Amino acid sequence: MCFPRHLKESCSRCTVHHHSQVRHEATALRSCGTGCCKLGGCTDRFFQDVHVMIFVGFGFLMTFLKKYGFSSVGINMLIAAFGLQWGTLMQGFWHMERGKIHVDIKSMINADFSTATALISFGAVLGKTSPVQMMILTILEITIFACNEHLVTKTLQATDVGGSMTIHAFGAYFGLAVTLVLYRPGLKNKHENEESTYHSDIFAMIGTLFLWLFWPSFNSAIASETIYQTNAIVNTYYSLAACTVVTFALSSLVDQRGKFSMVLIQNATLAGGVAVGTCADLSIHPFAAVCIGSIAGIISVLGYHFLTPLLASKLNIQDTCGVHNLHGLPGILGGITGIVVTAIKAEIRQGVHFTPGMQAAALGSTIAIALAGGALTGSILKLPFLGQAPDQNCFDDSVYWEVPEEEKPHEIHPNNYDEHSRFEATM
Repeated sequence: MCFPRHLKESCSRCTVHHHSQVRHEATALRSCGTGCCKLGGCTDRFFQDVHVMIFVGFGFLMTFLKKYGFSSVGINMLIAAFGLQWGTLMQGFWHMERGKIHVDIKSMINADFSTATALISFGAVLGKTSPVQMMILTILEITIFACNEHLVTKTLQATDVGGSMTIHAFGAYFGLAVTLVLYRPGLKNKHENEESTYHSDIFAMIGTLFLWLFWPSFNSAIASETIYQTNAIVNTYYSLAACTVVTFALSSLVDQRGKFSMVLIQNATLAGGVAVGTCADLSIHPFAAVCIGSIAGIISVLGYHFLTPLLASKLNIQDTCGVHNLHGLPGILGGITGIVVTAIKAEIRQGVHFTPGMQAAALGSTIAIALAGGALTGSILKLPFLGQAPDQNCFDDSVYWEVPEEEKPHEIHPNNYDEHSRFEATM
């Protein structure tokens, strides 16, 4: 691999001007000419934000299962660490220069993006696959993802800066196809471990907060220019905020007792970041972003409440984390908004004119490739020698992890007689 010269040099040539008065441009940073400084800071800030989302956000979001926390965080880390290396190679093959794969901050961010697709699919099969199966899934999915991304961005020349189609919709429908092929009839009636506890839901909420806070960086990290990064940050910011408010309101409305559902708050509040991804850097007003986020929140909440049970009972799709509602449906919404925005106003980036026809082709091809690739991968993972756990051992860390024994509750002796007896026993 060949490392660009600007990664080996410091950014000491970047000049920072500090103004004594408080005003809009309080800190203005002038680029050092290497391309390493954007939007008021080096691009490693975007990389760190995305990196935290991959390892902390996704990992903790899946800790809601009461006996599967080790696997949720641990296997998430394994998939991410392996996937970013494989993603660097797979994406690098499409962008080789003089026979070498060039590595820089942008390629590292894109490697994290490729890993995100495998982590989304991991959510669909959470608790029902072995670590070996997940490694194979990661290899196959990231390979297919890299091919599809090249098709969308280079061949069809569609825009998808936040990955609504190429990352979220792709990962969701890939995972749904896998879980359909790996269908377990024994889990049709809910498994005893397929539920949360008070503390596991709190840990999952930590993942939600990390994802929610850093999503503007996710959607803006690879935007081509500073102004487009600013657009992406602003639009994602308002889309997430609107989605959260709508989710809280609708969560109370769909509940018979008018209470909030932690499942909806953990997941549907993030749908706005997914849905605005395709058009985040395009010329849309914040009000449009608010509308996109609101619609995403409605779709996600209704999906969790009505569609997930329907898919499980009618189509045999056992979606553990509900990735269809957080990534699949909002990803399709994002693709549709990209079609609408490019139809309303001409959008040009680096000499490429985005058209609604190419956006529609990108959305359709992404879903088709994801479903086909997921079905093929599921068929491979179904091979008996890959060590799939039996139904009774699903959603249980102790199958693959050393789990500490639960502490036995201490007896409480409320009266003086018991205290006196215990004292005599020590004499």
